[in-house]
Amino acid sequence: MKLIRYIVVWCTVFLSAFEATAQQEARPQGCSSYTIDGNVVTFHGDAGAKLQLKFNSSSMVRIWFDPTGELKRSNPSFAVIKEELEDVGKISVNDEPSSYEIYTAKLRVRLHKKDMQLLIYDKWQKLIFSDYKDRGHETEGTRIVAHKVLRNDENIFGLGEKTGPLNRRGRAYKMWNSDRPCYSAQEDPLYKSIPFFMSSYNYGVFLDNTYKTEFKFGTESDEFYSFEAPDGAFIYYFIYGKDYKDIQSQYIALTGKPIMPPKWAFGFAQSRGLYTRQDQALEIATEFRKRQIPIDIIYQDIGWTQWLQDFEWRKGNYENPKAMLKELKRNGFKMILSQDPVISQANKKQWQEADAKGFLVKDSRTGKSYDMPWPWGGNCGVVDFTIPEVADWWGEQQQKPLADGAHGFWTDMGEPAWSNEEDADRLYMQHHIGMHDEIHNVYGLTWDKVVKEQFEKHNPNKRVFQMTRAAYAGLQRYTFGWSGDSGNGADVLQGWGQFANQVAVGISAGLGGIPFWTTDISGYCGDITDYPAMAELYTRWMQFGIFNPLSRAHHEGDNAVEPWLFGEVAEKNAKAAIELKYQLFPYLYTYGRQAYDTGLPILRGLFMEYPDDEQAIKVEDQFIFGQELLVAPVLKKGERVKRLYLPEGEWIDFNDKKSVYFGGERIAYRAPLNVIPMFVKKGSIVPMMPVMQYIHERLDYPLHVHIFPNYEGEQASFTVYEDDGESLDYQKDVSSQTGFVCTTTDTGYTMEVTPRDNGYMPAKGRNIVLRFHIEQTPAAVKLDGKSISNNPDLSTAEALDGNSPETVWSWNEETGECMVRFPDNRKKVTIQINGI
Repeated sequence: MKLIRYIVVWCTVFLSAFEATAQQEARPQGCSSYTIDGNVVTFHGDAGAKLQLKFNSSSMVRIWFDPTGELKRSNPSFAVIKEELEDVGKISVNDEPSSYEIYTAKLRVRLHKKDMQLLIYDKWQKLIFSDYKDRGHETEGTRIVAHKVLRNDENIFGLGEKTGPLNRRGRAYKMWNSDRPCYSAQEDPLYKSIPFFMSSYNYGVFLDNTYKTEFKFGTESDEFYSFEAPDGAFIYYFIYGKDYKDIQSQYIALTGKPIMPPKWAFGFAQSRGLYTRQDQALEIATEFRKRQIPIDIIYQDIGWTQWLQDFEWRKGNYENPKAMLKELKRNGFKMILSQDPVISQANKKQWQEADAKGFLVKDSRTGKSYDMPWPWGGNCGVVDFTIPEVADWWGEQQQKPLADGAHGFWTDMGEPAWSNEEDADRLYMQHHIGMHDEIHNVYGLTWDKVVKEQFEKHNPNKRVFQMTRAAYAGLQRYTFGWSGDSGNGADVLQGWGQFANQVAVGISAGLGGIPFWTTDISGYCGDITDYPAMAELYTRWMQFGIFNPLSRAHHEGDNAVEPWLFGEVAEKNAKAAIELKYQLFPYLYTYGRQAYDTGLPILRGLFMEYPDDEQAIKVEDQFIFGQELLVAPVLKKGERVKRLYLPEGEWIDFNDKKSVYFGGERIAYRAPLNVIPMFVKKGSIVPMMPVMQYIHERLDYPLHVHIFPNYEGEQASFTVYEDDGESLDYQKDVSSQTGFVCTTTDTGYTMEVTPRDNGYMPAKGRNIVLRFHIEQTPAAVKLDGKSISNNPDLSTAEALDGNSPETVWSWNEETGECMVRFPDNRKKVTIQINGI
């Protein structure tokens, strides 16, 4: 017995000593030298490790740690397209007794010599970002872990489209694109991997490693957080900014601007898992128009194609696709088709061609095309989009339905599907440029790149519509996003929790560079057997979904989710919500342009606009839509009074445009099934348009500009952005802008309207209708110093939306509006409202 005890004690001591030694060996060594090459400084560890700092700008540093000192990577970055963001001038290193120090215009970077601990300060010497003690970078074989100091009051946001709370602190996450149908409100990982996050301490981190990286934000200790990669180059970017918006804009500058969708993509879209027939598509389109529910897009799911993935219309389902698409176009519809990234083995002709040309991912064990199980169509070959020759081959295939009149694609199953963590056999997949453990997370990105570039090659100067499920950082350059298979598959009526978390998922997606996004309205999962019972959940999902920049109703199989199926009341409420989306198009499209310019999301968490508001930071079930509007969708079954938080300032109820609430506190707001809690901040301008059955059904529509004036001596402003909505000319700034600036004076209001056209002009003959939401009727209204007549009939919809060139004004006592209508002659005008 004593012998056994002795052996156990000896083993324990030995293992402890071994672990301590291994841990010491895993940590970086001291540093006694460095080299400088332009804006790159490489520090040399005493035992061969290297830590390289590249100053991309005065506020961004690329950090590359390599324990071998080789500083080599197997592939160029898939995400980063521009590293030289600013001329930082000559970089010099101050050699202090215990550290090296580097200064930029915004940062002070320090590296301790004894243990290579990295610390970054702002120019005021405030510590922003720091290695945790001597554990900045630890290694174990090819695995590298970075440990960073976590402050007691630090909040973490980001990582792209993830479930759970917006604040990531106290949670761990993985990056491994996964097909997780009917995922829970806490499930991870999901479809997209965007390893970029932002801290309340004014910095962001982008870990540019495509392997299965992990992030642990305080789950191991309250004092530090960590991020790690199992293999590959350990490269991450430190981004310092004055606020979250500044940090995200710099991330977008690094990884590329989001492409703008065509204008019709901002309308409503209808889909279904078994939308796979010509007669069905025409019938659905006719019914929408008959019921006057606005809609622009009808989707077709993967069953539209004869084989995976030959891009041929399924025989027997589509008698005359060209005629179908022509008829849909005549009625204002666009059709979007699904595509999968595989070739079915049952599709003998295409399979044999792809296999013979070597266009499929290989099995590293056999050297042959990998035999991939697939949810439908039988076993398949996975197309290898990293092979350069594949691009033109795929482009010619996908152009066939586009030539028939289809308008774009949604790229589905690009994880690729059925290659989750537990599907370990997929790791034998060998791509042209690497093994699957490296390529898995960027597989969908390589596919989306081909789809977008080939679309533009075959359809010059046209905007692509492509919406994807699986992606990596940088996807915004090629595609848009949706949140995959949400909802409750076991019981569709119990999907309220999954639905509620879609708000946070959508906000989080925007933080990952996906401003153009949608949830599947109604949730994808679950059989709908009781439509009256589903009506409330459907209505509330729609009332949130219409604020998704790309709004699509979609459900699995043949579970129809057209508005009229849920009963008269639900149809009425859904129609009203969709009509609101169309009315807000000028506002939404303007923020779409801002998203292109800056990468800022359109759905924003309150923390982004109010980072110093402790209550706003905690809000998970509301969002800022653009910048002027706050939306608090109802997310609970049976809830008719929404308890919500209004940040600082004065807020006006956007439903009646009169009721005033004071911010900085929570309020109870009545929200029956026909009401979306929605507020506009005092001092805002919101452009709108009349309801149309599809985007720009009428080109000379009047621009309705709602003004909620600021306090005396202050201004409210908004610049409406417009372009042709179809071409790539927006990338050359071929566009029109109309600036509105309303100044509140001691006697009334002065509005200046300033048009600026650059190669594009809005339709001739349209009017501008200014709608001042004020408390009393004016004594007089002038345009460019001349009095204009008061016409009480202006309050009618016919007069407001008509094309009369007469300049008139009117007061509506019931709504508290002063309305001024004048023709938009693309000249600067000044409107004065006096006698308030």
